[in-house]
Amino acid sequence: MKFDYGKNGIEINLDPSWNVDVFRPKKQKVIKNPVDIIRENIKDPIGSPPLLDIVKKKISSQRVCIVVNDITRPVPSHIILEALVKELNEYGISQAQIDILIATGLHRPSSWDEIECIVGKKLTRHINILGHLANDKVYLKYLGTSSDGTPIYVNKHFYECDLKILTGYVEPHFFFGFSGGRKSLTPGIVGEETILGNHSAENIASPYARFGIYKENPLHQNSLEIAKKIRVDFIVNVCINEEHNITQVAAGDLEKAHEYLVDYQLKHVFREITEPYEIVVCGNGGYPLDLNLYQAVKSMALGEMAVKEGGTIISVNECSEGVGIGQDEFKELIFSGITPKDIYEKIVNKEITVPDQWEIQVLARVLMKAEIFVVSSLNENEIGNIGLKYAKSVEEAIELALIKHGKNARMLFLPSGPQVLPLLKK
Repeated sequence: MKFDYGKNGIEINLDPSWNVDVFRPKKQKVIKNPVDIIRENIKDPIGSPPLLDIVKKKISSQRVCIVVNDITRPVPSHIILEALVKELNEYGISQAQIDILIATGLHRPSSWDEIECIVGKKLTRHINILGHLANDKVYLKYLGTSSDGTPIYVNKHFYECDLKILTGYVEPHFFFGFSGGRKSLTPGIVGEETILGNHSAENIASPYARFGIYKENPLHQNSLEIAKKIRVDFIVNVCINEEHNITQVAAGDLEKAHEYLVDYQLKHVFREITEPYEIVVCGNGGYPLDLNLYQAVKSMALGEMAVKEGGTIISVNECSEGVGIGQDEFKELIFSGITPKDIYEKIVNKEITVPDQWEIQVLARVLMKAEIFVVSSLNENEIGNIGLKYAKSVEEAIELALIKHGKNARMLFLPSGPQVLPLLKK
């Protein structure tokens, strides 16, 4: 079978004697003319006046800031930008008035090749492009605190622009519930302190901070509150299939347009299971989501949804960037030699407070439930010493897991990342 991995995928040889279920995404109709469809949605938005009406209310010398995701997200931003820029040009706004802001959160800065991939080569040469810096307050605007005391710092350029537009894509997220919408602001273009407050150990520990949980999710609630303080004029979000082609578009109000796509995802991505599996083979869905071990934790949380206590998760992610460029604290913790239980408790008790602690917190939680084999381009000495296990191939990892669980162990394969999610019936 073919499994999403890096840019090209890998083949996995299935033994006919294995007791295997394979969950593939529901077939979704791909939009054939996405630029045209996006422009139609911009003219006929959800919960908002058309973008033209919003532009007319602004001053004539306005500056426009459009937020896009960085390379760690497979958003076809160049298509969304082509549609948006064409619309804005027709409204009398020149490209000289438009800035593209790349939402990096706490990720590393984008390379030039990545910027061309995100924005599109043609547009890159003719438009101003900025990268967000979360840890430099010179570039941030302070807006007070949220109701839970989180200090709110936002990208100053975005906040001070006349017309503020977010772009992104909506799919289940392993602790935010769903990506897209408000998530382009927090963590996308806010300050480090704001991200740490939103991604606090307490919020991550919530049973509602999971794949596919929306309104009850404390990270969503906090992020939405912050977004309302910042005030966004318009969003353009999409849904994509496992090949990263656009299947749905929603434009308009920050909350209502996003919720429209969340409802679509809820109807299309979950698949019910009646009992957990001994072995779950899962990945992030290939490049760019499986760039590094830091991002691969998301697939381990995906496996957590379907694996039984004491079971085995086989994480299949290329990790071409290694552990993760710029994820120094994460790397330090996976090489700390501390048990997953101790790591988790130290984070929850605020004995460990570092950027990216949420990733190690989720990893520790999953390791407390199941063993995890890592199948990647990493060497055995690169995966740390807190419990992750090394295997050269998926087949080798399965054979090792079958020794533990018996030859009739039930296995679940999730070859397309979070495009389809197992939901345990309760």
